[in-house]
Amino acid sequence: MPEFLNDRKDRIDTYRKTYRKKKSDITAPIEIPEGLFVQCENCQTAIFQRALDQNDGVCPSCGYHFRIGAAKRLSITVDRGSFVELDSELTSKNPLHMPDYEAKLAAGKQATGMKDAFQGGIATINGIKIAIGVLDSNFMMGSMGSVVGEKVTRLIERAKKSRLPLLIFAASGGARMQEGMFSLMQMAKTSAALALFHEAGLLYISILTNPTTGGVAASFASLGDIKIAEKSSLIGFAGPRVIKQTIKQDLPAGFQTDEFQMSHGQVDLIVERSAMKATLTSLLKLHPKAR
Repeated sequence: MPEFLNDRKDRIDTYRKTYRKKKSDITAPIEIPEGLFVQCENCQTAIFQRALDQNDGVCPSCGYHFRIGAAKRLSITVDRGSFVELDSELTSKNPLHMPDYEAKLAAGKQATGMKDAFQGGIATINGIKIAIGVLDSNFMMGSMGSVVGEKVTRLIERAKKSRLPLLIFAASGGARMQEGMFSLMQMAKTSAALALFHEAGLLYISILTNPTTGGVAASFASLGDIKIAEKSSLIGFAGPRVIKQTIKQDLPAGFQTDEFQMSHGQVDLIVERSAMKATLTSLLKLHPKAR
């Protein structure tokens, strides 16, 4: 064989060994570390988790607002270092001796670092002193049991005594069924506390986030002087599937979305997360006599 053909054959063999991959290598799935990406529930885009965190839980592609916990909510809402928590020692028991309830409470504490689903306290927003509470849907879906109801009521009473405007971010699946009637009683208790708060002429701004449903939606979340829906929020009492099965009728398009509630007069504003602090500041400044 001529020498130039030998050289060519050697070069081809070298190329095959160096650059060609086996078919099994090409088709083998790529292992992506868990938690590196998250899929948007709205547009299905794969989002880098770090980018989502830096954007405060808002999809950079479509603007869909992911759920965020109480700690994150407070960090982007109140002035840094101003939040002083109240009644942090309260923790739920198991009054009805429901099976597995203690395990679910322990899981909620592990997931959130909170003793229950509600965190309340005193803080400032751009220098304006307020009472503020936040429900965390990562703790048993933000359900309202006796401790959540007690902490909400105490926060309302503290705001009334100190004559502070009250802000509560709701995020809940409703009453906590493991506590039965003890849970349902909290609807009346929180509503009664708010009635006295309103009689004192003070300002209550209720911010409904995704989701705000059940007993929370039917009590303190719907009793605000000003009701704000955060963008991408589901707001209602029973879920759409339950309602459809009950009334045996198709529901309107976009039923229980923030836009639907706005168009039917159930909320006053729809606000994006990035504009929430500025919006709350403007509302507080517009109501100086309520402070």
